[in-house]
Amino acid sequence: MGILDLNKTVYSLCEEYPQLVGILQGLGFESIGNPIMMKTAARVMTIPKAAQMKGLPMVTIITALQKAGFVVEGGE
Repeated sequence: MGILDLNKTVYSLCEEYPQLVGILQGLGFESIGNPIMMKTAARVMTIPKAAQMKGLPMVTIITALQKAGFVVEGGE
């Protein structure tokens, strides 16, 4: 599908890969489908920061993204 740089914001990644919204919702980020959240918090939040807030292990997220066909980079 593409290369996901985890240092980019959720907003920029979802703009580049719209299918990412559904994947992230399936992982527990339900509010990402809310247009208000996308225009506010998602503009400054990265996937690793969001995972930390939700208490989700990054390995789970990276595995799901890789299964969806993404190459995952960054996130340090």
